[in-house]
Amino acid sequence: MVATIWSGLVNLLIILTGLFLIGVVLIQRGKGGGLAGAFGGVGGSSPFGSKAGDAFTRFTIYVAALWLLLIMVQVRVMNAGGESAVNLPGAGSSQ
Repeated sequence: MVATIWSGLVNLLIILTGLFLIGVVLIQRGKGGGLAGAFGGVGGSSPFGSKAGDAFTRFTIYVAALWLLLIMVQVRVMNAGGESAVNLPGAGSSQ
């Protein structure tokens, strides 16, 4: 029962973090001007300053690392009961 609650909570955090990560990636300005350029933004200047690219890149890496950590925690929570999450044919001890 506790594993089910934790599993649901971690699933929610993974989904929210993933959606947030998608948004952060879309906000970034790449070589082509990013999503802001597609909506008529000026491609040559950044509204967040000249160092904004470095800050957004660093922030994106941190969010991606958090998302990856949550995935690892989810695997741990799902396997906490001692049972494998995937039952492969022929992988059991009785053959």
